[in-house]
Amino acid sequence: MAEHRTMQRAALLEAARTLLSEGGTEALTFPALAERTGLARSSVYEYFRSRAAVVEELCAVDFPVWAAEVEAAMERADGSEAKIEAYVRRQLALVGDRRHRAVVAISAGELDAGAREKIRAAHGGLIAMVVEALATLGHEQPRLSAVLLQGVVDAAVRRIELGAAEDPERITEAAVAMALRGVRG
Repeated sequence: MAEHRTMQRAALLEAARTLLSEGGTEALTFPALAERTGLARSSVYEYFRSRAAVVEELCAVDFPVWAAEVEAAMERADGSEAKIEAYVRRQLALVGDRRHRAVVAISAGELDAGAREKIRAAHGGLIAMVVEALATLGHEQPRLSAVLLQGVVDAAVRRIELGAAEDPERITEAAVAMALRGVRG
């Protein structure tokens, strides 16, 4: 029975990812979740009390996986500048990933304070990874520099997501160039 509930919960999260990546937060509704999973709408409420609860769980499940991929790319890089480049490139490479698209849609959406706090905490973990590399490069305010660097990444993510006129590869190269010139102070 517990295994069955775990499978249904996983199916609901998978359906939520798809809905978010296809249609943003407006698409994430309990009727749509019920339809995608073949569950009764009342059954969806047995797993999640609200859309915010679905979002919180998605963040709790997906963001660490995504952050771990960024962290692994940084660990493979040799030297602080290479780590910063890996930090930017890996995040932008993940833009096409449905888990990432769902997280981006969530970040852009109307969320309750609890869900926003979870996202902020997860983002804080991502930023902490790059603070150390910036400190090694001699930045006097590595935390501030890391937050600003993440702003460049977030702007590039939005540009790619929007299907901007530029090719995603050009957006990535521009973000990397800006990041590396910027982090040299």
